[in-house]
Amino acid sequence: MKKKKGGSTLPRKKKGFRLAFKSYWQLYVLVLPAVLYFLVFNYLPLYGIQIAFKDYKITRGIEGSSWSNPWYKWFLNFFTDPYFGRLLKNTFLISGLTILFGFPAPIILALMINEVKNSAFKRTVQTITYMPYFISMVVLCGLLKTFCMQDGLFAQIAVLFGGKAQNYLANPAYFRTIYVLSDIWSGIGWNSIIYLAALSSIDQEQYEAARVDGANRFQQMLHITLPGLVPTIMVLFILRMGNILNVGYEKILLLYNSATYSTADVISTYTYRLSFGGSGNPMYSKSTAIGLFNTIINVFFLMLTNMISKKATDAGLF
Repeated sequence: MKKKKGGSTLPRKKKGFRLAFKSYWQLYVLVLPAVLYFLVFNYLPLYGIQIAFKDYKITRGIEGSSWSNPWYKWFLNFFTDPYFGRLLKNTFLISGLTILFGFPAPIILALMINEVKNSAFKRTVQTITYMPYFISMVVLCGLLKTFCMQDGLFAQIAVLFGGKAQNYLANPAYFRTIYVLSDIWSGIGWNSIIYLAALSSIDQEQYEAARVDGANRFQQMLHITLPGLVPTIMVLFILRMGNILNVGYEKILLLYNSATYSTADVISTYTYRLSFGGSGNPMYSKSTAIGLFNTIINVFFLMLTNMISKKATDAGLF
């Protein structure tokens, strides 16, 4: 409620903010570095979005480069690209398979660890499953390449069971499987931490009441544990869907080759090759247009998933 202009008092909201700032200024100072980080590294670079609408030349800079005619020239160039269909298909397939098999995996692991009563065994399992997350991506991909060679570990296991030795990473049919399984292996333990934290917040009296009513451990998990995890699961699922086109291109770049482009090449790796592929004619404008397209699609899926989640479970980001 505002006072008269001639009065000495400020609007209630502004007065409330000043009072809060004076009382908790230390907390505002602590938040300041994070705010500055996002401003400098996330918001200021948005100035470069206009490259998507220009015929950008690195020698002329952003301001010196002319505007595209028509303005959607580079978007149209991408949509009519002969590789567009393949890139979109591979991106959605790899991301979709990772979500389908990789998203539930840490939830299942957290539920299993939660049911273990032996604390020493529980800590051992957690340590073993967490460790792969801390392996460098370069080292991880190097191990996968070694294991997948024609005389590697996987080939030897295949021969042992009557299969044929081959270089699995050179076979397009196996690339997605290797990518998804290795992604699950490296992240399942680390991603289960947040679910274990959510499990610890569930009221233990509910389990005691369920045991009194004769519920077994599986029934307790089904009717108490899982419903208690639903808000956490939905928030993380919404965030994951908001990155559906952001497939881990670093890992793909380290694993794929020209023989597996048909199943491994995704939008982000194609964008990388356009800008840094060594062709001598980097297409920065097209790369920026593709990045903007990625962002729009990701935001669409984020909003759609959040809307569905709010209606179905009443849990969401906003």
